[in-house]
Amino acid sequence: MDIIQIKNLTKQYDKLTAVDGISFDVKEGEIFGLLGPNGAGKTTTLMMLSTLLKPTSGFASVNGHDVVKQQGLVRNSIGMVFQDPSSDTLLSGYENLKLHALMYNLPLKEINSRIDKVLDLVDLQKRKHDVVKKYSGGMRRRLEIARGLLHSPKVFFLDEPTLGLDPQTRDHIWEYIQNLAKQTKMTIIVTTHYMEEAEKLCNRIAIIDHGKIAALDSPANLKRALGGDKVILKGRIDTETLKKFPFVKKAEVIEGAVHLSVEQAGKNLQELLCSAGDVENVEVHSPDLNDVFLNLTGRAMREEGEASSYIQDITRAT
Repeated sequence: MDIIQIKNLTKQYDKLTAVDGISFDVKEGEIFGLLGPNGAGKTTTLMMLSTLLKPTSGFASVNGHDVVKQQGLVRNSIGMVFQDPSSDTLLSGYENLKLHALMYNLPLKEINSRIDKVLDLVDLQKRKHDVVKKYSGGMRRRLEIARGLLHSPKVFFLDEPTLGLDPQTRDHIWEYIQNLAKQTKMTIIVTTHYMEEAEKLCNRIAIIDHGKIAALDSPANLKRALGGDKVILKGRIDTETLKKFPFVKKAEVIEGAVHLSVEQAGKNLQELLCSAGDVENVEVHSPDLNDVFLNLTGRAMREEGEASSYIQDITRAT
């Protein structure tokens, strides 16, 4: 069953098309990733699905509810963790959660038990009465995950859930998200520009760039489609000669280097290098999602743009 449906969804401004006619469905119970560089349109897509931005055109539904015509029903169906922290630092963890519970009109007799349940899930039970300003960045992110789960949403949106966290804390957050999916069976939508995060967490990934969907499949299928190991050569490379080898499935120049998809690179590398020309540097590795992105767009992930685009989107929409 598809719990999210998107058809030709577009968000356009005078000089910017933030999301450009995207279409995809998300199945109930899966972890679905929106992977792309900063500025690609990931956050804008999430803002439309959560009813915080109105689409320019197209259609989207969450849990069977139209995101434009049935905003209240959509909001009751979702939980969300924003890119930037939004918990009140002067309140305790418990007080933040209780305030959220009251805003969602949860039954008073259930509030404390629900708070205890979500605090147990994110391992914050012992710190629930500490004020949030004493929390570490990872603890605060876990509190916001707990807050988003408090009203038992059908769909959980995580917008760059590990942005700015150290590698160890990032690993812990990944573990919480994976445990959450196993224990609750809810649908989780993750936006990220971290390749490893998308590969580790997501059942399927939509690669998004410049507001468009470039590819959509499981991480394994996206990598398999590249056709072999990645060999990257720098120097004065005879690309046309390399293309003639039957074990070279693809050869192209990207950002000044020759990128090859090679069957059994370990076996064929020596023969390849003998005919490559003047090689200054060689890199060989199994394909990853960064290679998929390079193959689709002809460039590596860029690191700037989305934060400012998002702020502009919100400012213009209000």
